[in-house]
Amino acid sequence: MSSHYLRKYSTVHQAGFTLIELMISLVLGLIVSAAVIQVYLINAKTSSIQASGSELQDASVFGLQQLEKSIRLTNLGNPTTRIDGATRNGGIVLTALNIGVPATSTPYPNTGYLTRRAGDTPAGTNGWTGISNTNTNSDQLTIQYINITGASMIDCEGATAAVNDIVIERYFVRQATDDTSAGAIKNLVLACDAGRVNKAGGIATFTSSSDSKNFGQAGQEFIVNVDQFKVLLGAQYTTGDNAGQLIYLPSSAFLSIKTGKPVVTSVKIGLIVHGSTPIIGSTEQSEFALLGQLPADNKLKTDTSSKKKVRSTYETTTLLRNARVVNINTSL
Repeated sequence: MSSHYLRKYSTVHQAGFTLIELMISLVLGLIVSAAVIQVYLINAKTSSIQASGSELQDASVFGLQQLEKSIRLTNLGNPTTRIDGATRNGGIVLTALNIGVPATSTPYPNTGYLTRRAGDTPAGTNGWTGISNTNTNSDQLTIQYINITGASMIDCEGATAAVNDIVIERYFVRQATDDTSAGAIKNLVLACDAGRVNKAGGIATFTSSSDSKNFGQAGQEFIVNVDQFKVLLGAQYTTGDNAGQLIYLPSSAFLSIKTGKPVVTSVKIGLIVHGSTPIIGSTEQSEFALLGQLPADNKLKTDTSSKKKVRSTYETTTLLRNARVVNINTSL
């Protein structure tokens, strides 16, 4: 074979790809890359949703269980099982009479520490404000109980409640400690503020103003990442044509009943909570049905600076074991 033929063969064999071949390779590479990117985005989206949902479950469900446990202590040690706005040491603190402050011509100044709901007037340095991340205000639940267990107890702030102490606890929404968010959607928590009630009447005070047993402070963070907190009181009629009937009312509606007043036998709690991890590529839930509220009436506030989060609602009903009533129908 001549050297001329070998040079010719070598030149043909080493020729590069044609333009068409390069274009086909480029298109195929782009398709593969797009598929890989799509798989990555789906995995990242799924991972962020799962992480946010897991955080929501871990923090909120555990906190809700602890809240239910505290509510079950309501009215413990009180010989009067009937709970209304006038019951001395009544388990649901609706008025100053419930904590032994007598009715006078001077209004009780610290109503912001009582059970509150949307429409009530805020009061007190760290009192209820109704702060919420939706267009519906949050509520406040204030309970009390007497430690008749024969041993020391721990209140929701971690302070020791001695035997026969009258413990008062309020659960309310506030901004998280050191939160500086300026947008419409804040970093909110459900906090618990615990204190003691004097046996002679009124809120007890302790030597140090920072003592956690003092009532009316900012309280301890109880459940994080809260958007809204709602409370309904289970009111049961004991007399009249409605005897035995149970209805759920906001605190102000319960107090407005003047004749044939029912008694509180249970509490419904509702929470809107969110995870901490921002979610990727998903639409954020913005309307919520909570304790009978229509989703259209309970919307997340608009805040373009806020990152999308997984949000969920939780509802629970707790029967007050220390506030049972017996209905006797005498018409039979």
